[in-house]
Amino acid sequence: MTATHGAHAPSAKRQWAEGLTVFAAVTLMIAGVLDVLRGIMGIAEDDVFVTTQDYVFAFDLTGWGWIHLVLGALAVIVSLGLFREATWARVAGVAIAGLVIIANFLSLPYYPVWSVVMIAFSGFIIWALCVSRSGAGAFDR
Repeated sequence: MTATHGAHAPSAKRQWAEGLTVFAAVTLMIAGVLDVLRGIMGIAEDDVFVTTQDYVFAFDLTGWGWIHLVLGALAVIVSLGLFREATWARVAGVAIAGLVIIANFLSLPYYPVWSVVMIAFSGFIIWALCVSRSGAGAFDR
């Protein structure tokens, strides 16, 4: 029996869980920073966005900018909690990623390609946070 198979060696499931949590934290941090930048562009009413008429969920561009700015800032804060493996951050990460999906779906006509990218990004975050649990002893059974 080698040292890697000792009583204190982490199991493969535990290593996967920790890796997915780090993946989710990094991805949420990137998504948050990008959402903050998108929010700033919206508040500044940048020409990057498409103007759409007769859209059911029509906000002015500044309104969408503030929504994305706040969600992005919250995502960055929650990602810092994920790096510390805080349980509240795991729950909040799923919630924030879900809200980012909804916000990007509703603002789809303004910046369609980027909205689809952010929806996919957020889907991976939710998957990574839901597929693993990092509680002590949860994977050693």
